[in-house]
Amino acid sequence: MKSIRELYRIGTGPSSSHTMGPRVAANQFLNNHLDAERFEVVLYGSLAATGKGHMTDVAILDTFQAAELPVEIIWKPDIFLPFHPNGMTFRAIDKEGNIKDEWTVYSVGGGAIEEEGKPREASKEVYDKQNMSEILDFCERTGHCYWEYVEQCEGPEIWDFLSEVWETMKQAVERGLQAEGRLPGPLNLRRKAHSYHVKAEGYKDNLRTRGMVFAYALAVSEENASGGKIVTAPTCGSCGVLPAVLYHVWKSHQFSDRQILRAVATAGLFGNVVKHNASISGAEVGCQGEVGVACAMAAAATSQLFGGSPAQIEYAAEMGLEHHLGMTCDPVCGLVQIPCIERNAYAAARALDANIYASFTDGIHRVSFDKLIKVMKETGHDLPSLYKETGTGGLAKDYQQM
Repeated sequence: MKSIRELYRIGTGPSSSHTMGPRVAANQFLNNHLDAERFEVVLYGSLAATGKGHMTDVAILDTFQAAELPVEIIWKPDIFLPFHPNGMTFRAIDKEGNIKDEWTVYSVGGGAIEEEGKPREASKEVYDKQNMSEILDFCERTGHCYWEYVEQCEGPEIWDFLSEVWETMKQAVERGLQAEGRLPGPLNLRRKAHSYHVKAEGYKDNLRTRGMVFAYALAVSEENASGGKIVTAPTCGSCGVLPAVLYHVWKSHQFSDRQILRAVATAGLFGNVVKHNASISGAEVGCQGEVGVACAMAAAATSQLFGGSPAQIEYAAEMGLEHHLGMTCDPVCGLVQIPCIERNAYAAARALDANIYASFTDGIHRVSFDKLIKVMKETGHDLPSLYKETGTGGLAKDYQQM
């Protein structure tokens, strides 16, 4: 299992699979062919179906135009390559119009790219354990916490990286709370985080707490929808859940930054296990792999902060994901706005509830996190393609794509 550095990616929204991944691929191909006369990029399947709403074309055009090289984007939403729904082919063309080189690559979620038949991103394996049952058993036998296992595998330098992750998350919350106006795109949605925050201040106790969590999640998700700087946790589309929960407990319970960083490490470990054994790509398994996994990560982080045992933390994470099983990815007009933004807010609240529920138990339960990951993967593969980030089914049905 690879480093959580590949799960937490700092970049610009609105989509890790549709914006960040293609930008990485475009940069890589461009740097290998700076002597080309022009370029073609063919987008397939889900990447093409909702690419305009996800600003895929903007990410690619910006990359090549920065080098003052022309590029043509060809959209083929009806062609799904067998390896992954988010396929793209880059072509470098010389002065005579001949194709110098052609590269087919896939955006597999969380900003990562992968070639068929090759190891994901040629990075080394960092973790010796591949599933949560093994990790939980290790923690129970040795008395270690999840975050200690992360440090053991990643090295002490991981804390500097996670510090940057946490700082970026905080800044996204705070920018989003201050921002007002409409979000980009034809839906003409108005930002809500600022007004939710103001209204929450007027309530007392429980209602104010819940309203603040909503406001924080909306703030980050609206920053993402506007192409702002965020952290994939585990994706752009689900980037509001974990920051909202962490920012809330940090502000309301005076947890130290060190405690928050340890929670970020634990959350990353749970997200990493899902990414390794299933998928965090909405185009592959639906929104259960994005918002559902984000909820699991946030539930695990919260449980740890409030003194949960390793078993209780695993249970909280399991509930966070279990109750998102089967969730479709059906973005209206291909934008990461409806229903994505509201889903982040609800998932943040659900993560807090999962922690409370788990805290009343001894952590023993029937369905393990690993079993749930397997079921999530099977469920995702059984979902028809129109419910997996194509913008053609579910809530997106009958809305015209951008």
